[in-house]
Amino acid sequence: MSKNSTKRVRITDTTLRDAHQSLWATRMRTDDILAIADKIDNAGYYSLECWGGATFDVCMRFLRENPWERLRRIKEVCKKTPLQMLLRGQNVLGYKHYPDDIVDRFVALACENGMDIFRVFDALNDPRNLETAIRSVKKYGGHAQGTISYTTSPVHTVSAYVKLANELYSMGVDSLCIKDMAGILTPGAARELVHALVKSLPDLPVQIHSHMTSGMAAAMYLAAVEEGAGCVDTAISTMSSFSSQPPCESMVSILESEGYDTGLDRKLLGEINEYFKGVKAKRQPASSNKVEAVDAGVLVHAIPGGMISNLRSQLAQQGALDRLPEVLEELPKTRADMGYPPLVTPTSQIVGVQSVLNVLGGKRYGMVTDETRHYAAGYYGRTPAPMDKKLQKKLIGDLKPITCRPADLLKPGLAAAAKEIPSKFIKSEEDILSYCMFPEVALGYFKWRAQPDDAKDPIPADLEMQKNGETTSAAPALSEEDAKFIQIGKAFAALMASCGGKFDASALAVPAAPATPEGTKAAEPAKPAAEPKGTAVEAPLNGTFYRSSGPGKPELAADGAEVKAGAPCCIVEAMKLFNPIKATASGKITFLVKHGEQVVKGQKLAVIA
Repeated sequence: MSKNSTKRVRITDTTLRDAHQSLWATRMRTDDILAIADKIDNAGYYSLECWGGATFDVCMRFLRENPWERLRRIKEVCKKTPLQMLLRGQNVLGYKHYPDDIVDRFVALACENGMDIFRVFDALNDPRNLETAIRSVKKYGGHAQGTISYTTSPVHTVSAYVKLANELYSMGVDSLCIKDMAGILTPGAARELVHALVKSLPDLPVQIHSHMTSGMAAAMYLAAVEEGAGCVDTAISTMSSFSSQPPCESMVSILESEGYDTGLDRKLLGEINEYFKGVKAKRQPASSNKVEAVDAGVLVHAIPGGMISNLRSQLAQQGALDRLPEVLEELPKTRADMGYPPLVTPTSQIVGVQSVLNVLGGKRYGMVTDETRHYAAGYYGRTPAPMDKKLQKKLIGDLKPITCRPADLLKPGLAAAAKEIPSKFIKSEEDILSYCMFPEVALGYFKWRAQPDDAKDPIPADLEMQKNGETTSAAPALSEEDAKFIQIGKAFAALMASCGGKFDASALAVPAAPATPEGTKAAEPAKPAAEPKGTAVEAPLNGTFYRSSGPGKPELAADGAEVKAGAPCCIVEAMKLFNPIKATASGKITFLVKHGEQVVKGQKLAVIA
C-alpha cells in the first residue's frame, strides 16, 4: 500500500452524455437512461455528465424528445449524485454566440430544472467568451467549472494555459478542468501542466477529461493524479474507449493499485455495464464496428472524440465516406490556416466542415461557410495565432473584422425570439430557449409535438439506417446505384422532420416494369413539366434548402427577383452549418425547390435567366 492510500480520487461518469455522443453520434434515448439511472446514482460517482454538448440538438432533431424534460426526469431519480453539463460559454449549446440575456436565462432555467455543475469552456480559450456564463452559474447557485480546451501548437504553451487558469480563477470558478477533447495529452505533458497549475493555484481543484482515441488517456490520468489532479472522467466499460473516455472499471483498478480510493461500488458497476450491453445492441450504429480501436492519426489531425463520429456521419450523408482519409489530411492544414484553434465545438465543426468543403469542392476555400467567414472576422473571438492577412481577407469578403468581445455587438434576443414562435407551440419558457438555440430544429419539433399521436411521423431512427443484425424483407435485386439512392432517401426521411415536413422514402423504391401484353406497345411515360430555361444554380452538397438564414430573417433572394452573379441567393444547410449558395449569373432567378426541402448534390435549386 502506497503513501496515497487515504487519498480520494473522484470519478465523473460520462456514459449518459459524452460517451454516446462520441461513439453513437448522441443517439441514446431518455428511456434508456431512466431504466438504469437509480443504480448509477448509487454507484458513488462524483458527478453524472448527462446534458449539454450535442444532446440538446439531437433530442429535438432526431429523437423527438424535449431536452428539458430529459433533465427533469433524470433529476427526479438521481438525488444523490450531482448532475453535470457541458456549456459552450457564450455559444451555450449552439454554434454561434448568443446575447447575454439568452446566456443568463438559459443558465437560470438549467439550474431550476436540476443542473448542478456547469463545465464552461470556450473553443478559442478566449476569457471574454466565458465571463457571462460563469457569472450566471454563480448567480443561480451552480458549481462553475472553468475549462482549458487543451491542444498543441506553437502558441499553446504551459505558461499560456496557466495564465488562462488564473483568469478563470479571478472570475470565481469553483474548479478547473483540463479538457483534452482529442486524447492527445501525453502523460509527460499532463505531469508538467498539472504541476504548474497546482503550484500556481493550490486551492483550485483540478479535473481531467480525455478520450481514448490515441490509446493513452488512462496512463495520462494516472500521471495527472500523481501530480495533484483530484477527479477524472470515465465511462462504463461497454460505453468506453475508442473515441469515448477510459473505462471506469479499469481506471478504478489502476488507481486503487496505486493506493488511491475512488469510493465506487464495483458490484453496481458490473450491473450497470451489463445493462449497457443491451442498450448497445439497440443503439450502436453499424459503422461503429468499422472504427479502429486506436487511431494514432489523432496525434496529427487532433479531431475530438465527438467530432470523429459526426465527421463520418456527415461524409456518409454526402455519399463521400471513402474520402475521409483526404479530409483527415486536409484538416491540420486548415487548422493552421485559421490560427491553430483547439478543435472543440464549434471550432471543430467549423474547421472540420471547411476541410470537407476544401476536399469535396476540389478547390481550397472555393466554398466558404458563413461560420468560417465570421470566425475569420473575429466574431467567435480571438484566434490563438494571427491568421494570414491575405487569406483572412479572402475568407471574410465584405465583413468587417472586429476586435471587441463578440457578444458586445449582440442586442438582447430573448423577447424578440418569443415573438417569432407561434403562441400555440409554446408550452413553457424553456421552449423559447430551445428555439433560441436551434430555431429551425425547435420549430420542427414543436410542430411534430403538437400533432395528435396517431398523426405523428414515426420517431426517426439513426442516420445510419442499417443496424447490427437487421435484415430487410425480400425484394428484387437492386443495382448498387439504386440501393445507394434509396439509402440516401431514407436518411433524408429521418432528417426531414427537423423542418416539420414529410418525405415518403418508399417513393424511391424501384418499381418493376409493368407487364405488357404481347404484341402491344407500352404506354409512353408522362412527361415532366417544362423547366424554366437559364443558368442553373446547383446544390454543392446534400442537405436542407433554405431561402433565408433563419426564422424571421429576410429571404436572400425573392422568387423572380433580379440577382447579381456571385451574390448569395439561397442556403444549403449541411453538416450543421449554413453554406451560402451564390448566383451563377446575373438575371431573374426562378427557384425550383421549396424552403425546408431536402436536396442532393448536383440538384438544380434555381435557374437564372
